[in-house]
Amino acid sequence: MKQKVFSFVDSFTIKDAEGNDRWQVEGELLSLDHILHILDMNGNEVALVKKKIFSLFPKFFIYINNIEMAQLVKEFTLFSQSYYLEGTSWALKGDFLSHDYTLSDDYRSIMNITKEWFTWGDSYMLDISEPKDELMCLCIVLAVDCANEQSRR
Repeated sequence: MKQKVFSFVDSFTIKDAEGNDRWQVEGELLSLDHILHILDMNGNEVALVKKKIFSLFPKFFIYINNIEMAQLVKEFTLFSQSYYLEGTSWALKGDFLSHDYTLSDDYRSIMNITKEWFTWGDSYMLDISEPKDELMCLCIVLAVDCANEQSRR
């Protein structure tokens, strides 16, 4: 996942392991709450990530095909990043300094996220264990990236 630099609207393409365009992500300009639309390569919206405006800790709603699938909520921690997903048994734990995360449930690792350093714009490598989880995992990474960007500001 690579984000364009110098963009007034979050807009970037997600590529698969072979470098082919897989998804398009478009943000809303001048939106009070951060909204990201995930489109297939035919331009059809397949998912939406929406940040809750007023919340003590960052909270994001994840919709796939217009159905709320989960809410990603950042937990209070001092030295690591930790999120839980309301509506699922999944939890996301991360290394604050290196931006590496692991998404898992009680039984298996679902996804590993590694932020690539020394790239033009933010770039992440996603290792997703099950193809059926691809879109949900993508939405989670987008929400975490928004939360991290908010923290940097």
